[in-house]
Amino acid sequence: MSFDRIAVLGLGKVGRLAATLLHEGGLQVLGVDIQAPTEDLPFECRSGDISDPSVVGELLSSVEAVLSCLPYHLNLNLARAAHLAGIHYFDLTEDVPTTNSIIELSKTARGLMAPQCGLAPGFVGIVGSSLADGFDKCRSIRMRVGALPQHPTGLLGYAFNWSPEGVVNEYLNDCEVIEGGVRKLVSPMEWHETIYVEGVKLEAFTTSGGLGTMCDTMLGKVENLDYKTMRYPGHMDLMNFFFHELLMRDRRKLAGEILTNAKPPVDDDVVYVHVAAEGTVNGSLRRKEFVRAYYPIEISGVRRTAIAWTTSASVVAVIEMVRADLLPSAGFLHQEYIPLEMFLQTPTGSLFKTGAASR
Repeated sequence: MSFDRIAVLGLGKVGRLAATLLHEGGLQVLGVDIQAPTEDLPFECRSGDISDPSVVGELLSSVEAVLSCLPYHLNLNLARAAHLAGIHYFDLTEDVPTTNSIIELSKTARGLMAPQCGLAPGFVGIVGSSLADGFDKCRSIRMRVGALPQHPTGLLGYAFNWSPEGVVNEYLNDCEVIEGGVRKLVSPMEWHETIYVEGVKLEAFTTSGGLGTMCDTMLGKVENLDYKTMRYPGHMDLMNFFFHELLMRDRRKLAGEILTNAKPPVDDDVVYVHVAAEGTVNGSLRRKEFVRAYYPIEISGVRRTAIAWTTSASVVAVIEMVRADLLPSAGFLHQEYIPLEMFLQTPTGSLFKTGAASR
């Protein structure tokens, strides 16, 4: 079911870029934020209190789809409003309870309910599933992503280019895995390992939400499945000290404020993606890898950070496929059901082929 009108709620770096890409793709875009941007943007913008149900209801009455680039705690009410309006719903959330509630909504949805369309969950699930499809029998899928400063300073070696609320949740909420064919919950910031990408030494550890719905999809099909966040060495131990020895786990909002104040966003960032799968082909054991480092690029005449364009491009590529009737038009969309080659052939998904394209 093709559509022409979409609202993008939340006009931070990711929301503004996603709205711009959708506009350039031929959609009529309505951008909404609590405070309308002062800069000139090529699409219509409005200010509005997204926490007000009457405001949301009025906004959704004039569109056929909505993309949420809002903090995770605002997504569920927006999804309910989209469900009531019978329109397509897309978001970037890594929050597991929010996604589980949206799955229930999707059972009676007239439009498509598509949460978790970002980088992780989202793109890495598409990659991981694609690698697994190359085996007669797959024994493991390991997915790792790190959004980091190119030039780290201090002991943490980090910069909050992503939502502090989202990062704190990922570090503190339990993590789903499949281990030895059994679906389990494990603690975050554990299962430490060392990884190298383009010669850069990184550490990886468990964090919540990155698998999306893959445990549901892959249970019984793969023996081992897990997701980890990548950081520069030493980060995990310091964050465990901060959250657990200093008891900041009990004060999540304050923890996010402290961390963001200490490590503000940077323009020169990098997104590392390391996805590997192992299995058998014609009886022989094989390993397949997708390893990339994505850097800032210019899109629409503006230099975009790596985390902004990879996240925006992930969801816009999915929207392009839905609009072209290449994906379902109703129900729930599992990211891992999306073919990687189809994703990479979309106008926006093609940015992932090199990470150096410009628009």
